[in-house]
Amino acid sequence: MTPKSLTVLSPTAILGYGFPLSSFERGMAMKPDVIAVDAGSVDPGPFYLGSGKSFTDRAAVKRDLLQMIIAGVQAKIPVIVGSAGGSGAKAHLDWTLEIVQELLVEQGITAKLGVITADIDKQAVINGIESHKVTALAGLAPLVKEEVEATTSIVAQMGVEPFIEALDAGCQIILAGRAYDPAVFAALPIKCGFDAGLAIHMGKILECAAIAAEPGSGADCVVGVIDQSGFTLISCSDERQFTEDSVAAHTLYEKSNPYLLPGPGGYLDLTQVVFSALGNGQVRVTGSRFVKDDIYRVKLEGARLQGYRTVSIAGIRDPIMINTIDDILTTIKDKMCTRMEEDTVEAFIDFHVYGKNGVMGQQEPMKITQAHELGVVIEVVASEQAIADSMCSLTRSTLLHFGYPNRIATAGNLAFPFSPSDLSAGPVYCFSMYHLIEMQDFSFFKLKVIES
Repeated sequence: MTPKSLTVLSPTAILGYGFPLSSFERGMAMKPDVIAVDAGSVDPGPFYLGSGKSFTDRAAVKRDLLQMIIAGVQAKIPVIVGSAGGSGAKAHLDWTLEIVQELLVEQGITAKLGVITADIDKQAVINGIESHKVTALAGLAPLVKEEVEATTSIVAQMGVEPFIEALDAGCQIILAGRAYDPAVFAALPIKCGFDAGLAIHMGKILECAAIAAEPGSGADCVVGVIDQSGFTLISCSDERQFTEDSVAAHTLYEKSNPYLLPGPGGYLDLTQVVFSALGNGQVRVTGSRFVKDDIYRVKLEGARLQGYRTVSIAGIRDPIMINTIDDILTTIKDKMCTRMEEDTVEAFIDFHVYGKNGVMGQQEPMKITQAHELGVVIEVVASEQAIADSMCSLTRSTLLHFGYPNRIATAGNLAFPFSPSDLSAGPVYCFSMYHLIEMQDFSFFKLKVIES
């Protein structure tokens, strides 16, 4: 029998971002039925998926988990973590599991753990390509076998079903690999019989915790209470509140279509959604619907090694150089291309000019800068670190002493904030896979139950 309501506590926007203990305690005082947190994102780029490293700090993640696990065990409610370790591949999941088991030993806690992997075998993806079950997202080329084979790590974005399986198995702490962000918040409500549209939309807000409140914060706690006809959002801090505008704006967050939000197995239809302020900084949401797809698909994410990067950071203060910076950098790049041809060397060279168009590049609408100084980041990517180091050094020294027209001072064109001026940044990864794959069942996602 479906309960009248169910309460979900979201402590922080990403595990490791932290939260005030006072807010967390207030959230626990609302007697939540589950503590859930999203631990990952593709926002920091492909490096973390490709390298197997977390973009969050271990000590910070352990601090957050300590509070969540102690509270969850004491309240006898599940604690759910999705996209563990940032990118949700096996290396990230193992990293998070190690922290959890370390905490359980230190605190003398025993608990049943559910660990759900999201890693996808390369051959499974190749089979999907050959059977026409892999499709590209808008703007991307079809996935090919060679790209799959070059990929370092592949994960699929799981929906609520593997979490429900772990809850049915009685797992008190659930750690999952890459997951659809709202899934950790929607799983228990859907398992208990609440409407999937309401549960997933609530999860879409809760995944970013207090970012959807005003003023927004990724490091504060919020609560969502779902019932049969809608859900209510409540801040756990007196410093912030939900408003109709803040919740509606966050619903549009990172969406190509403001009304139709795709996810595993279907999409949210928000054409009939109503946001209603209840007072006391609370907002109620109604009208969200989930529409199932005829074919269940999940998103694949993959990253492959692209090369090795070296950067050099410099400042420019000469107004003559600033006024002709585009021509100067074009000339420098041409010189480097000639040098590479002579030495049979290949490398990618680029300049990021902050104060002019360093953020938007060629899409910057303001073509003429009024800046009195510019920051230039010289970037070189090559197949080997030594080649990247060498070409960055040559590019930097050529720009440093380049004799541009009307130059007055000849001591050097660049001011370097650091010594050494060149920084070896290490391996560079790119996303090689951002496609959908059909699923006949949920065997991609494997649950392991651990008595700890």
